[in-house]
Amino acid sequence: MKKKIYLLGWTIVMPILAWIAYFAHYLVSGHLYSLILIIFLVGAVLAAVYHSEIIAYRVGEPYGTLLLAFAITVIEVSLIISIMLSSKGLEAITLARDTVFAAVMIILTGIVGICIIVGALRYRQQVFTLQGVSTALITLIVIVVFTLILPNYTTSHDQGEYTPFQLIFVSLICLLLYIGFTMVQTIRHRAFFMAPIPKPTDEDEDDDDDSLPEKPSRKMMAFSIVFLILCLGIVVLLAKYLSKDVDMLVLKVGAPKSIVGIIIAGIVLLPEGLAAMRAAYNNRLQTSLNLAFGSALASIGLSIPAVAVASVIGDFRMTLGVDLKSMLLMGLSLFIITISLATGRTNIMQGMVLLSIFLLYLFTTLFP
Repeated sequence: MKKKIYLLGWTIVMPILAWIAYFAHYLVSGHLYSLILIIFLVGAVLAAVYHSEIIAYRVGEPYGTLLLAFAITVIEVSLIISIMLSSKGLEAITLARDTVFAAVMIILTGIVGICIIVGALRYRQQVFTLQGVSTALITLIVIVVFTLILPNYTTSHDQGEYTPFQLIFVSLICLLLYIGFTMVQTIRHRAFFMAPIPKPTDEDEDDDDDSLPEKPSRKMMAFSIVFLILCLGIVVLLAKYLSKDVDMLVLKVGAPKSIVGIIIAGIVLLPEGLAAMRAAYNNRLQTSLNLAFGSALASIGLSIPAVAVASVIGDFRMTLGVDLKSMLLMGLSLFIITISLATGRTNIMQGMVLLSIFLLYLFTTLFP
């Protein structure tokens, strides 16, 4: 008999309390209250993970992962634009670049690396559909080069910036590539992104009927959609409000300004990261990779065009080109992940190599 999925009480209470705590900041302030808001922020993110998994399981692959990737991108764009518009001078000129670059590095080396390790520790090897992963990778490589590397080599503008005309053109190309990938993922070659059926082990042959819970009802899915929106909304508001404390902390410890982009990307990607790791733990690596590459593509293919339009309308500058060290790390990450996922199977060493690149990226950001 299949297990049922239930809405957990804390996933309903936490976002409601988070909204109340956010509006209470007009009456209460201080470092202790900021710490309380951080706790509610993490709780809202975890609740978003749970509700998004219910929705994803109801609508099926790859629509569920696509929905979550789109929702996470809404958070990212809202944070970047709101912080850039509220900042004065040139202090936020590289925020979009730092956030998008951090998102790509966190996804390609951190999330994928940990997912491979988690799956390898439990199942030794995991399989996925090679055609879908290769399609996502070639699209991602092209978009990364267009947005984060090519601006360093154009001559119409200096210091890694596109002119407004170039920015709109490149953003349109990236948007079209993302839409094309989405059409391939959901309509034309949907089977490429479906998980291959893993071979049953001796341990789970007896519990075959209980391996997958029954799908949640439409009523439960509608309830989860409402609370997912509430969770994502309060995450945006709390992250924007707490960004001042983050800026002060970064300045106080003397860390590079680019660490703010890593913090924003980390908050934004936490729901997808946790969902991807849980999928890998349950021997659904294809879902993990769909989440990872879908969010990486959405992070650039949707975020950059939205921020580009805002920068042109709001008349503020935006630097996109990364430095030589970042290009080296990003190129290494794309090369290693392409080789690692070229066989349709993963093992623990591939995850360890990717995770080592991620740790080196964090270390060289803190200690450049």
